[in-house]
Amino acid sequence: MLRRSEEPLAGDSACVQFSRVNMVSGLAAVGAGARLVLLVVGALVAAACLLDWAVRTRRINPFSRTSRFVRARIDPMMAPVERVVLRAGGVPSSAPLWTVVAFAVFGVLLVTAIDLAIGLVAQAAAGFQTPRALPWMFLSWAFSLLRIALLVRVISSWLPVSPYSVWVRWSYVLTEWMVAPLRRFIPTLGPIDITPIVAWLLLSLLQSLLRVP
Repeated sequence: MLRRSEEPLAGDSACVQFSRVNMVSGLAAVGAGARLVLLVVGALVAAACLLDWAVRTRRINPFSRTSRFVRARIDPMMAPVERVVLRAGGVPSSAPLWTVVAFAVFGVLLVTAIDLAIGLVAQAAAGFQTPRALPWMFLSWAFSLLRIALLVRVISSWLPVSPYSVWVRWSYVLTEWMVAPLRRFIPTLGPIDITPIVAWLLLSLLQSLLRVP
């Protein structure tokens, strides 16, 4: 009788383990799909920026059909980046380059955010199965929350959103203690403030030193 009663428990445990593996595999597939989409979109953005740069620098006849198409279709999409470049003292012809840089940074941040979400779900599934791991899980979540706050802060700086907005203010409250000291020593890279990225790297280093999963 004891062996028969143990068989269903073993089966239930195996089912839970199998379900967790399936969930993590599915989330990993979502992350791989997001990377592929970003890669394709990034290639299109790079091609459009190269074409726009060629028109702006007159390497393509400014009166050709291609130039008219670029001015009518691509230039309006690049206008927000161009305004930021001009406010920073740059020249309009560098807007395509900064658009590529901005998209690359956005892609890295987005992929990182997806990886964070996948890691949080996987940790929650594992942590609730082993209660002794819960303190480490909560500490890991604290690091993840700070990374998400940095991500929101960076993306909101590219958009016409006030840092005092209720949707953004919390990210500044959580991260200003890290970013403000770094800003005293690290200059901006053109129109881009790289101190949130440096803070991100320092967080990762601290998490690695503490051996937090």
